[in-house]
Amino acid sequence: MDKGINQRKTEHIRLCLTGNVEGINKSTGLEGIHFIHNALPEINFDDIQIGTSFLDKNLQAPFLVSSMTGGSELATEINKNLAIAAEKKGWAMALGSTRAMLESNAHKESFLIKEYAPSVPLIVNLGAVQLNHGYGVDEAQRIVDQTNADSIVLHFNSLQEAVQDEGDLDFKDLLPKIEAVSKNINVPVGAKEVGFGIDGHVAEKLYNAGVSYIDVAGAGGTSWSQVEKLRSRDPLKKAAAEAFNNWGIPTKDCLVSVRSKLPTVPLVASGGMKTGVDAAKAITLGADVIGFARHLLKAATESTEEVVRVMSQIELELKMTMFGIGVKNIEELKNTNRVSIMGRSLLEE
Repeated sequence: MDKGINQRKTEHIRLCLTGNVEGINKSTGLEGIHFIHNALPEINFDDIQIGTSFLDKNLQAPFLVSSMTGGSELATEINKNLAIAAEKKGWAMALGSTRAMLESNAHKESFLIKEYAPSVPLIVNLGAVQLNHGYGVDEAQRIVDQTNADSIVLHFNSLQEAVQDEGDLDFKDLLPKIEAVSKNINVPVGAKEVGFGIDGHVAEKLYNAGVSYIDVAGAGGTSWSQVEKLRSRDPLKKAAAEAFNNWGIPTKDCLVSVRSKLPTVPLVASGGMKTGVDAAKAITLGADVIGFARHLLKAATESTEEVVRVMSQIELELKMTMFGIGVKNIEELKNTNRVSIMGRSLLEE
């Protein structure tokens, strides 16, 4: 058992709250997208609907609390606050890596939060690399059963592992193992990066292996090479990590690339999402659900009420964006031509 796994989870939270953990000169790419204001929207703001569905459940908003943490005392408080808020606001809820739950009995309750969010989709999370370290179909199913989750997402974090002092570096021949898990457990399996992005070619391989949805988790937000650099006690790794402070595929480019290869697969946009305007831009690029992580983290250390306040602000920003271009539901937002992408206006086409 990795005796330091619970301590590592606490360190990750502390660094994400206080450290300079974003990439240098790296953005989501969404700043190149602009909405074209509609002075005559011809809709009532109060009629705007932002509900959608994901994993066969209804969401009150197209939003997901992205995988962040679990397996520490601080994570227990954070996940409980996030889950209660997600239930109240009708957002999907994802947990951090559940490896800690299987390898240590400490703080197992940080993952057992279904009672706080019974009606929204609950997603558990496992590092894909663990499929090369003794994990497989049985372990994945056990995680799902213990948490009563609606889905499991496998995360891909090769560069983080390369910088991490305790990193697992054997990413060889994972695809057939991913396929075995995808086809043999009783809930949908998703795939996500951790902030360096998934492109269309990789997404297509994962989908062909049986993965049900893709979370691009692009660059522009938290950089896990920078988080691990701050944790590292290895001077060589610490120095080498500096060369990767602007690594990754911007979230915008991920969305465009994946959608070009997989036009109908459910697509989650995360990575640097901060506002409802960011969310609206991602939806116009083909995203179905938008994931927020570090933007909610500080609020989750304070109270459920503070998380709800931040969620409410994001929802209001999305509705205001939709009002500003005259669309009244998510389907209309996906298909709007009131958007300019890198200076090219779709309104004129």
